[in-house]
Amino acid sequence: MAEPQDMIMPMLREMREEARQFRSETTGNFADVRNDIASLKDKYKSQYAAMVADTFMSKLITGDFEMRIEALEAELKALKAGH
Repeated sequence: MAEPQDMIMPMLREMREEARQFRSETTGNFADVRNDIASLKDKYKSQYAAMVADTFMSKLITGDFEMRIEALEAELKALKAGH
């Protein structure tokens, strides 16, 4: 049987190599996660833009835009009446 002192160094070398492999795998996995997050952010931006456009269109359809026009027409009438 080998002496305990003779077993320590090989075990430490083996542990060090395993730690290097784990670090390498983890670094690669984090890079994948970062890429996925960037992709999701891009998709979120386009979804947000679509929601803003949808809100604007719904305001136009529901009459918010008409109320602004009516307010401008009322101001124009008041200006004309003042002259």
